[in-house]
Amino acid sequence: MPRPTLDEAAIHPAIRDKVGKLHADLLRQAQADVASHAVMVFGMAGNPWVGKARKALDAAGVAHGYLEIGSYFSQWRRRNALKMWTGWPTFPMVFVRGVLVGGAEDVARLVETGELKQLLSA
Repeated sequence: MPRPTLDEAAIHPAIRDKVGKLHADLLRQAQADVASHAVMVFGMAGNPWVGKARKALDAAGVAHGYLEIGSYFSQWRRRNALKMWTGWPTFPMVFVRGVLVGGAEDVARLVETGELKQLLSA
């Protein structure tokens, strides 16, 4: 089911450029990171779930890229750009072969069931 997004026609022309460029540098970097790593994790300092996801990947012997965007007290607006891009509401955000697979619990489930290895070998 496609995620609803605000139609561009519903954004006043005077602000469309501002909306389109909001944290575009981070989104370009995120897209490049996702394209260049088989497994990419986006996280934030101080979030225990980010550590759990990375430890699960390490324990499974899965190399991964990592980009930390601030902490609970900084860069939340930049992180919001990633949330709007993906539709995923929390961190970490984990991508496997360009596909958002979810967060720490989702990664643990993929490791446990063997599906992560299947996704990486496909």
